[in-house]
Amino acid sequence: MDAPDLSKLSIDRATRSVAPRRRRRWVNGWTIGAAVLLAIGGLVAYRASTAPPAVETANVTTAYPTQSITVLNATGRVVAWRKAAVSTKATGLLEWLGVQEGTRVKEGQVIARLENKDVAAARDSAAANTVAARANLQQGEAEMRDAQSSYERTLDLYGRKFISESALDTARARLDKAKASVASLQAAIGVADANARQAQVAYEQTLIRAPFDGMVLTKNADMGDIITPFSSATDSKGAVVNMADMGTLEVEADVSESSIAKIQPGMPTEIQLDAYPDLRLAGTVSRIVPTVDRSKATLLVKVSFVEKDPRVLPDMSAKVAFLSRVPTPEERKPVVAVRPEAIARRGERSVVFVVDEHDEVKQVDVGTPTKVGDLMQVAGVKAGDKAVLNPPAKLRDGAKIAPAKK
Repeated sequence: MDAPDLSKLSIDRATRSVAPRRRRRWVNGWTIGAAVLLAIGGLVAYRASTAPPAVETANVTTAYPTQSITVLNATGRVVAWRKAAVSTKATGLLEWLGVQEGTRVKEGQVIARLENKDVAAARDSAAANTVAARANLQQGEAEMRDAQSSYERTLDLYGRKFISESALDTARARLDKAKASVASLQAAIGVADANARQAQVAYEQTLIRAPFDGMVLTKNADMGDIITPFSSATDSKGAVVNMADMGTLEVEADVSESSIAKIQPGMPTEIQLDAYPDLRLAGTVSRIVPTVDRSKATLLVKVSFVEKDPRVLPDMSAKVAFLSRVPTPEERKPVVAVRPEAIARRGERSVVFVVDEHDEVKQVDVGTPTKVGDLMQVAGVKAGDKAVLNPPAKLRDGAKIAPAKK
Protein backbone atom coordinates (compact mmCIF):
# COMPACT_ATOMS: atom_id res chain seq x y z
CA MET A 1 0.00 0.00 0.00
CA ASP A 2 1.31 3.40 -1.07
CA ALA A 3 1.95 6.16 1.52
CA PRO A 4 -0.61 9.18 1.39
CA ASP A 5 0.44 12.39 -0.36
CA LEU A 6 0.54 14.98 2.44
CA SER A 7 1.53 17.81 0.10
CA LYS A 8 -2.15 18.52 -0.62
CA LEU A 9 -2.65 19.53 2.97
CA SER A 10 -0.26 22.47 2.76
CA ILE A 11 -1.55 26.02 3.15
CA ASP A 12 -1.44 28.28 0.11
CA ARG A 13 0.11 31.44 1.52
CA ALA A 14 -0.39 33.43 -1.70
CA THR A 15 -4.19 32.93 -1.61
CA ARG A 16 -4.48 34.16 1.98
CA SER A 17 -2.58 37.34 1.18
CA VAL A 18 -5.07 38.42 -1.56
CA ALA A 19 -8.16 38.88 0.62
CA PRO A 20 -6.89 41.84 2.67
CA ARG A 21 -5.96 43.71 -0.47
CA ARG A 22 -9.56 43.36 -1.82
CA ARG A 23 -11.03 44.72 1.40
CA ARG A 24 -8.77 47.74 1.27
CA ARG A 25 -9.78 48.43 -2.36
CA TRP A 26 -13.50 48.26 -1.40
CA VAL A 27 -12.95 50.66 1.52
CA ASN A 28 -11.05 53.04 -0.72
CA GLY A 29 -13.96 53.02 -3.25
CA TRP A 30 -16.48 54.03 -0.59
CA THR A 31 -14.17 56.78 0.57
CA ILE A 32 -13.87 58.20 -2.93
CA GLY A 33 -17.65 57.97 -3.50
CA ALA A 34 -18.39 59.77 -0.27
CA ALA A 35 -15.93 62.47 -1.20
CA VAL A 36 -17.58 62.91 -4.59
CA LEU A 37 -21.02 63.11 -3.01
CA LEU A 38 -19.80 65.66 -0.49
CA ALA A 39 -18.32 67.71 -3.32
CA ILE A 40 -21.54 67.56 -5.31
CA GLY A 41 -23.57 68.49 -2.21
CA GLY A 42 -21.27 71.39 -1.54
CA LEU A 43 -21.58 72.57 -5.11
CA VAL A 44 -25.37 72.31 -4.97
CA ALA A 45 -25.45 74.17 -1.69
CA TYR A 46 -23.17 76.86 -3.09
CA ARG A 47 -25.29 77.25 -6.22
CA ALA A 48 -28.47 77.31 -4.14
CA SER A 49 -27.02 80.02 -1.92
CA THR A 50 -25.95 82.10 -4.90
CA ALA A 51 -28.91 81.37 -7.28
CA PRO A 52 -31.54 84.10 -7.83
CA PRO A 53 -34.52 83.63 -5.52
CA ALA A 54 -37.71 82.32 -7.12
CA VAL A 55 -40.49 84.86 -6.54
CA GLU A 56 -44.03 85.48 -7.73
CA THR A 57 -44.82 88.68 -9.60
CA ALA A 58 -47.94 90.69 -10.43
CA ASN A 59 -48.57 93.62 -12.72
CA VAL A 60 -49.04 97.11 -11.36
CA THR A 61 -52.53 98.19 -12.36
CA THR A 62 -54.96 101.08 -12.06
CA ALA A 63 -57.80 101.38 -9.59
CA TYR A 64 -60.53 103.85 -8.85
CA PRO A 65 -61.05 105.45 -5.43
CA THR A 66 -64.79 104.91 -5.87
CA GLN A 67 -64.14 101.33 -4.80
CA SER A 68 -63.87 102.68 -1.26
CA ILE A 69 -67.48 103.93 -1.35
CA THR A 70 -68.92 100.95 -3.24
CA VAL A 71 -71.80 99.30 -1.42
CA LEU A 72 -72.43 96.48 -3.86
CA ASN A 73 -71.21 95.22 -7.24
CA ALA A 74 -73.40 93.55 -9.84
CA THR A 75 -73.17 92.41 -13.44
CA GLY A 76 -75.64 93.07 -16.22
CA ARG A 77 -76.05 94.14 -19.82
CA VAL A 78 -76.95 97.27 -21.74
CA VAL A 79 -80.47 97.45 -23.17
CA ALA A 80 -82.66 100.09 -24.78
CA TRP A 81 -86.07 100.49 -23.20
CA ARG A 82 -87.42 101.92 -26.47
CA LYS A 83 -86.82 99.63 -29.42
CA ALA A 84 -88.86 98.39 -32.35
CA ALA A 85 -89.06 95.72 -35.00
CA VAL A 86 -89.99 97.95 -37.93
CA SER A 87 -92.47 96.42 -40.36
CA THR A 88 -95.64 97.35 -42.23
CA LYS A 89 -99.27 96.27 -42.50
CA ALA A 90 -98.96 95.95 -46.25
CA THR A 91 -97.87 92.84 -48.12
CA GLY A 92 -95.56 93.10 -51.08
CA LEU A 93 -92.13 92.86 -52.63
CA LEU A 94 -89.36 94.85 -50.92
CA GLU A 95 -88.32 97.17 -53.74
CA TRP A 96 -85.83 99.42 -51.94
CA LEU A 97 -83.92 99.36 -48.65
CA GLY A 98 -81.99 102.47 -47.67
CA VAL A 99 -80.30 101.50 -44.39
CA GLN A 100 -77.70 99.10 -43.07
CA GLU A 101 -76.70 97.96 -39.59
CA GLY A 102 -75.47 100.94 -37.63
CA THR A 103 -77.31 103.53 -39.72
CA ARG A 104 -78.72 106.38 -37.64
CA VAL A 105 -82.21 107.43 -38.70
CA LYS A 106 -84.64 110.21 -37.84
CA GLU A 107 -88.28 109.86 -36.87
CA GLY A 108 -90.46 109.60 -39.99
CA GLN A 109 -87.52 108.91 -42.32
CA VAL A 110 -88.33 106.43 -45.11
CA ILE A 111 -85.97 103.50 -44.63
CA ALA A 112 -87.56 101.00 -47.05
CA ARG A 113 -90.24 100.80 -49.74
CA LEU A 114 -92.46 98.04 -51.09
CA GLU A 115 -93.38 97.79 -54.75
CA ASN A 116 -96.28 100.27 -54.98
CA LYS A 117 -97.02 101.23 -58.56
CA ASP A 118 -100.58 99.88 -58.38
CA VAL A 119 -101.18 101.51 -55.02
CA ALA A 120 -99.79 104.81 -56.30
CA ALA A 121 -102.12 104.62 -59.31
CA ALA A 122 -105.11 104.00 -57.03
CA ARG A 123 -104.06 106.97 -54.91
CA ASP A 124 -103.81 109.22 -57.97
CA SER A 125 -107.20 108.02 -59.18
CA ALA A 126 -108.78 108.81 -55.82
CA ALA A 127 -107.18 112.24 -55.84
CA ALA A 128 -108.58 112.87 -59.34
CA ASN A 129 -112.04 111.83 -58.20
CA THR A 130 -111.79 114.40 -55.43
CA VAL A 131 -110.92 117.10 -57.94
CA ALA A 132 -113.85 116.04 -60.17
CA ALA A 133 -116.25 116.06 -57.21
CA ARG A 134 -115.22 119.60 -56.32
CA ALA A 135 -115.67 120.68 -59.92
CA ASN A 136 -119.16 119.14 -59.94
CA LEU A 137 -119.91 121.01 -56.76
CA GLN A 138 -118.91 124.29 -58.36
CA GLN A 139 -121.19 123.53 -61.29
CA GLY A 140 -124.05 122.65 -58.97
CA GLU A 141 -123.56 125.83 -56.96
CA ALA A 142 -123.66 127.85 -60.19
CA GLU A 143 -126.94 126.20 -61.15
CA MET A 144 -128.29 126.86 -57.68
CA ARG A 145 -127.42 130.55 -57.95
CA ASP A 146 -129.14 130.72 -61.31
CA ALA A 147 -132.22 128.96 -59.91
CA GLN A 148 -132.21 131.35 -56.97
CA SER A 149 -132.15 134.39 -59.27
CA SER A 150 -134.87 132.90 -61.47
CA TYR A 151 -137.04 132.17 -58.48
CA GLU A 152 -136.65 135.73 -57.17
CA ARG A 153 -137.66 137.20 -60.58
CA THR A 154 -140.58 134.82 -60.84
CA LEU A 155 -141.71 135.74 -57.35
CA ASP A 156 -141.58 139.45 -58.25
CA LEU A 157 -143.60 138.88 -61.40
CA TYR A 158 -146.09 136.77 -59.50
CA GLY A 159 -146.49 139.60 -56.99
CA ARG A 160 -147.38 141.91 -59.85
CA LYS A 161 -149.88 139.37 -61.20
CA PHE A 162 -147.92 139.03 -64.44
CA ILE A 163 -147.54 135.23 -64.20
CA SER A 164 -149.56 132.40 -62.84
CA GLU A 165 -148.96 130.57 -59.60
CA SER A 166 -147.86 127.45 -61.49
CA ALA A 167 -144.94 129.34 -62.96
CA LEU A 168 -143.91 130.35 -59.46
CA ASP A 169 -144.15 126.74 -58.34
CA THR A 170 -141.94 125.66 -61.22
CA ALA A 171 -139.29 128.20 -60.28
CA ARG A 172 -139.43 127.14 -56.63
CA ALA A 173 -139.09 123.47 -57.56
CA ARG A 174 -136.05 124.23 -59.72
CA LEU A 175 -134.43 126.09 -56.82
CA ASP A 176 -135.12 123.22 -54.39
CA LYS A 177 -133.69 120.74 -56.88
CA ALA A 178 -130.54 122.85 -57.27
CA LYS A 179 -130.11 123.01 -53.48
CA ALA A 180 -130.51 119.26 -53.18
CA SER A 181 -128.02 118.74 -55.96
CA VAL A 182 -125.48 120.93 -54.17
CA ALA A 183 -126.00 118.97 -50.94
CA SER A 184 -125.49 115.71 -52.85
CA LEU A 185 -122.35 117.05 -54.48
CA GLN A 186 -121.00 118.15 -51.09
CA ALA A 187 -121.60 114.64 -49.76
CA ALA A 188 -119.88 113.24 -52.84
CA ILE A 189 -116.85 115.38 -52.03
CA GLY A 190 -116.78 113.85 -48.54
CA VAL A 191 -116.83 110.37 -50.04
CA ALA A 192 -114.15 111.30 -52.55
CA ASP A 193 -111.98 112.79 -49.79
CA ALA A 194 -112.39 109.61 -47.69
CA ASN A 195 -111.45 107.45 -50.67
CA ALA A 196 -108.41 109.64 -51.29
CA ARG A 197 -107.32 109.34 -47.67
CA GLN A 198 -107.79 105.57 -47.82
CA ALA A 199 -105.71 105.38 -50.98
CA GLN A 200 -103.06 107.58 -49.38
CA VAL A 201 -102.95 105.33 -46.31
CA ALA A 202 -102.54 102.28 -48.53
CA TYR A 203 -99.71 104.07 -50.32
CA GLU A 204 -98.07 105.12 -47.04
CA GLN A 205 -98.15 101.52 -45.85
CA THR A 206 -95.78 100.65 -48.67
CA LEU A 207 -93.29 103.20 -47.27
CA ILE A 208 -91.57 101.88 -44.15
CA ARG A 209 -90.60 104.77 -41.88
CA ALA A 210 -88.55 105.01 -38.71
CA PRO A 211 -90.90 105.32 -35.71
CA PHE A 212 -88.38 107.40 -33.71
CA ASP A 213 -84.83 108.73 -33.79
CA GLY A 214 -82.43 105.83 -33.34
CA MET A 215 -79.99 103.37 -34.83
CA VAL A 216 -80.58 100.30 -36.97
CA LEU A 217 -79.34 97.26 -35.04
CA THR A 218 -80.12 94.41 -37.41
CA LYS A 219 -81.29 94.12 -41.02
CA ASN A 220 -83.72 91.24 -41.43
CA ALA A 221 -84.69 91.54 -45.11
CA ASP A 222 -83.10 92.35 -48.44
CA MET A 223 -84.43 93.80 -51.66
CA GLY A 224 -86.54 91.21 -53.45
CA ASP A 225 -87.90 89.60 -50.28
CA ILE A 226 -91.63 89.28 -49.74
CA ILE A 227 -92.80 91.29 -46.73
CA THR A 228 -95.94 90.24 -44.87
CA PRO A 229 -97.46 91.75 -41.71
CA PHE A 230 -96.98 88.66 -39.55
CA SER A 231 -94.47 86.69 -41.66
CA SER A 232 -96.97 83.85 -42.02
CA ALA A 233 -96.16 82.94 -45.61
CA THR A 234 -93.29 80.68 -46.65
CA ASP A 235 -90.05 82.49 -47.51
CA SER A 236 -91.49 85.79 -46.29
CA LYS A 237 -90.17 88.29 -43.81
CA GLY A 238 -91.96 90.26 -41.10
CA ALA A 239 -89.76 92.96 -39.62
CA VAL A 240 -87.49 94.65 -42.13
CA VAL A 241 -85.09 96.03 -39.50
CA ASN A 242 -84.72 96.15 -35.73
CA MET A 243 -83.79 99.51 -34.28
CA ALA A 244 -83.35 101.13 -30.91
CA ASP A 245 -83.45 104.62 -29.47
CA MET A 246 -79.86 105.08 -28.33
CA GLY A 247 -80.94 107.84 -25.99
CA THR A 248 -82.84 105.32 -23.86
CA LEU A 249 -79.96 102.95 -23.13
CA GLU A 250 -79.74 101.61 -19.60
CA VAL A 251 -78.18 98.69 -17.75
CA GLU A 252 -80.20 95.76 -16.46
CA ALA A 253 -78.33 94.31 -13.47
CA ASP A 254 -79.21 91.17 -11.52
CA VAL A 255 -79.05 91.79 -7.76
CA SER A 256 -79.42 88.99 -5.24
CA GLU A 257 -82.62 89.28 -3.23
CA SER A 258 -80.52 89.05 -0.05
CA SER A 259 -78.74 92.27 -1.11
CA ILE A 260 -81.65 94.21 -2.56
CA ALA A 261 -82.12 96.09 0.73
CA LYS A 262 -78.88 97.94 -0.04
CA ILE A 263 -80.32 99.34 -3.28
CA GLN A 264 -82.79 102.19 -3.62
CA PRO A 265 -84.03 104.33 -6.55
CA GLY A 266 -81.91 107.39 -7.18
CA MET A 267 -78.77 105.73 -5.79
CA PRO A 268 -75.57 106.85 -7.59
CA THR A 269 -73.71 104.21 -9.56
CA GLU A 270 -70.61 103.77 -11.69
CA ILE A 271 -70.91 101.70 -14.86
CA GLN A 272 -67.97 99.86 -16.40
CA LEU A 273 -68.22 98.16 -19.80
CA ASP A 274 -66.36 94.92 -20.44
CA ALA A 275 -65.55 96.19 -23.94
CA TYR A 276 -63.89 99.36 -22.55
CA PRO A 277 -62.41 98.57 -19.11
CA ASP A 278 -60.98 102.08 -18.72
CA LEU A 279 -64.33 103.75 -19.39
CA ARG A 280 -66.31 104.56 -16.24
CA LEU A 281 -69.68 106.27 -16.69
CA ALA A 282 -71.81 107.79 -13.98
CA GLY A 283 -75.30 106.35 -13.59
CA THR A 284 -78.23 106.22 -11.23
CA VAL A 285 -80.75 103.59 -10.17
CA SER A 286 -83.94 104.39 -12.08
CA ARG A 287 -86.19 101.58 -10.85
CA ILE A 288 -86.32 98.13 -9.32
CA VAL A 289 -88.49 95.63 -11.19
CA PRO A 290 -90.88 94.17 -8.58
CA THR A 291 -90.51 90.58 -9.79
CA VAL A 292 -88.16 87.97 -8.35
CA ASP A 293 -86.47 85.49 -10.67
CA ARG A 294 -86.90 82.34 -8.60
CA SER A 295 -84.43 80.36 -10.74
CA LYS A 296 -81.64 82.75 -9.73
CA ALA A 297 -83.12 84.36 -6.61
CA THR A 298 -82.44 87.81 -8.06
CA LEU A 299 -84.28 91.02 -8.83
CA LEU A 300 -83.75 93.14 -11.92
CA VAL A 301 -82.42 96.64 -11.22
CA LYS A 302 -82.55 99.24 -14.01
CA VAL A 303 -79.63 101.69 -14.03
CA SER A 304 -79.82 104.80 -16.22
CA PHE A 305 -76.79 106.49 -17.76
CA VAL A 306 -76.12 109.97 -16.38
CA GLU A 307 -73.14 110.27 -18.72
CA LYS A 308 -73.59 109.32 -22.37
CA ASP A 309 -70.97 107.82 -24.65
CA PRO A 310 -71.42 106.90 -28.32
CA ARG A 311 -69.43 103.70 -27.81
CA VAL A 312 -72.14 102.22 -25.60
CA LEU A 313 -74.22 99.73 -27.59
CA PRO A 314 -77.16 97.45 -26.75
CA ASP A 315 -76.35 93.99 -25.34
CA MET A 316 -72.88 95.00 -24.14
CA SER A 317 -71.84 93.34 -20.89
CA ALA A 318 -71.45 95.77 -17.99
CA LYS A 319 -70.51 95.89 -14.34
CA VAL A 320 -72.35 98.21 -11.98
CA ALA A 321 -70.90 99.55 -8.74
CA PHE A 322 -73.62 100.89 -6.42
CA LEU A 323 -72.15 103.80 -4.45
CA SER A 324 -73.01 105.09 -1.00
CA ARG A 325 -72.76 108.70 -2.22
CA VAL A 326 -72.01 110.75 -5.31
CA PRO A 327 -68.22 110.59 -5.89
CA THR A 328 -66.09 113.71 -6.16
CA PRO A 329 -64.29 114.45 -9.44
CA GLU A 330 -60.98 113.39 -7.88
CA GLU A 331 -62.45 110.06 -6.78
CA ARG A 332 -63.43 109.28 -10.35
CA LYS A 333 -59.86 109.55 -11.64
CA PRO A 334 -57.81 106.34 -11.87
CA VAL A 335 -54.83 105.84 -9.56
CA VAL A 336 -51.87 103.44 -9.70
CA ALA A 337 -52.29 100.49 -7.34
CA VAL A 338 -50.64 97.18 -6.45
CA ARG A 339 -51.58 94.13 -4.46
CA PRO A 340 -50.87 94.54 -0.73
CA GLU A 341 -48.35 91.69 -0.68
CA ALA A 342 -46.14 93.60 -3.16
CA ILE A 343 -45.36 96.29 -0.57
CA ALA A 344 -42.34 95.72 1.66
CA ARG A 345 -40.82 97.70 4.52
CA ARG A 346 -37.20 98.74 4.30
CA GLY A 347 -36.46 100.72 7.40
CA GLU A 348 -39.05 103.48 7.69
CA ARG A 349 -40.00 103.36 4.01
CA SER A 350 -42.57 101.43 2.03
CA VAL A 351 -41.06 100.06 -1.17
CA VAL A 352 -41.98 97.93 -4.17
CA PHE A 353 -39.47 95.84 -6.11
CA VAL A 354 -40.05 96.32 -9.85
CA VAL A 355 -38.69 93.68 -12.24
CA ASP A 356 -37.06 94.81 -15.50
CA GLU A 357 -36.64 92.88 -18.74
CA HIS A 358 -33.37 91.34 -17.47
CA ASP A 359 -35.05 89.89 -14.35
CA GLU A 360 -33.30 92.43 -12.15
CA VAL A 361 -35.25 94.24 -9.47
CA LYS A 362 -35.30 97.93 -8.74
CA GLN A 363 -36.32 99.13 -5.32
CA VAL A 364 -38.88 101.95 -5.64
CA ASP A 365 -40.08 104.14 -2.78
CA VAL A 366 -43.90 104.27 -3.08
CA GLY A 367 -44.66 106.82 -0.37
CA THR A 368 -47.57 106.14 1.97
CA PRO A 369 -49.85 103.44 0.49
CA THR A 370 -53.60 104.03 0.68
CA LYS A 371 -56.20 101.26 0.55
CA VAL A 372 -58.39 101.26 -2.56
CA GLY A 373 -60.73 98.32 -2.41
CA ASP A 374 -58.59 95.17 -2.41
CA LEU A 375 -55.53 97.07 -3.69
CA MET A 376 -53.15 99.71 -2.36
CA GLN A 377 -52.65 103.08 -4.03
CA VAL A 378 -48.93 103.83 -4.46
CA ALA A 379 -46.62 106.35 -6.08
CA GLY A 380 -43.38 105.99 -8.03
CA VAL A 381 -44.51 103.15 -10.29
CA LYS A 382 -46.72 103.02 -13.35
CA ALA A 383 -49.41 100.71 -14.63
CA GLY A 384 -47.95 97.73 -16.44
CA ASP A 385 -44.82 97.43 -14.30
CA LYS A 386 -44.12 93.97 -12.88
CA ALA A 387 -43.81 93.93 -9.07
CA VAL A 388 -42.45 91.18 -6.81
CA LEU A 389 -44.99 89.64 -4.44
CA ASN A 390 -43.91 88.84 -0.88
CA PRO A 391 -40.30 89.98 -1.51
CA PRO A 392 -37.75 88.14 0.68
CA ALA A 393 -36.17 90.14 3.48
CA LYS A 394 -32.74 89.76 1.85
CA LEU A 395 -33.90 91.08 -1.54
CA ARG A 396 -32.07 94.28 -2.41
CA ASP A 397 -31.93 96.81 -5.20
CA GLY A 398 -30.23 95.40 -8.33
CA ALA A 399 -30.60 91.75 -7.34
CA LYS A 400 -31.62 89.17 -9.90
CA ILE A 401 -34.74 87.05 -9.43
CA ALA A 402 -36.20 83.98 -11.05
CA PRO A 403 -39.96 83.87 -11.75
CA ALA A 404 -41.63 81.20 -9.65
CA LYS A 405 -42.89 78.17 -11.55
CA LYS A 406 -46.66 77.91 -11.62
